[in-house]
Amino acid sequence: MPAEAVEDARKQLTLAAEDLDDGRVAALIVEAADRWGVTPLWERVCAPLLGALPGRSAAEVAVEHAFAEGVRSGLDVLAREPGPARRTGRVLLAGAEQESHCLGLHALAAALRERGLDSLHLGPALPWTALASAVRRVRPRVVVVWSQSPLTGRSYRLVRLGRDTPGLRVLAAGPGWIEPFPSVPAAPRRLTTLTEATAACLQGGAPA
Repeated sequence: MPAEAVEDARKQLTLAAEDLDDGRVAALIVEAADRWGVTPLWERVCAPLLGALPGRSAAEVAVEHAFAEGVRSGLDVLAREPGPARRTGRVLLAGAEQESHCLGLHALAAALRERGLDSLHLGPALPWTALASAVRRVRPRVVVVWSQSPLTGRSYRLVRLGRDTPGLRVLAAGPGWIEPFPSVPAAPRRLTTLTEATAACLQGGAPA
């Protein structure tokens, strides 16, 4: 994604968010992703903008919410779009228990769909017991759990999930996983970028 395209996308998205036009934000996300790809758009435009929004005053919080909702809507459209031959690789995505912020998982679902791999996205704040139940029912090859805050990044929960589910690849996404994972078999892997997350899901979730 060229630098001038990055700058233009950031400017247009910022203006749309400042107008509280989440529909316009969503349309710009779809348009830019169709041209440049989901991963470059997320890593070079969306994530930096989310980090730069001040969100201090009431007006700024409203802008932040309009932007986030527009990005989520646009990514969800991309996650459902026809693309390369659809593959069901049993990749399960979920926000950690009590974690309400998991926009990065919407980006991951869209990036995987772009590469032809479907995923099951169970949304934010999924209780650990519900996640374990879903794993037993769906039998995924890969589980990605998002934590935005150390308050929700309970590392031992992921270790237990991997230990109790042989053959399951457990991935920890988001900045909330600050506790170290023990060096044990099937220990969770921490992801730091969408590029890394997409590659890990494609490697572990591709049908045999």
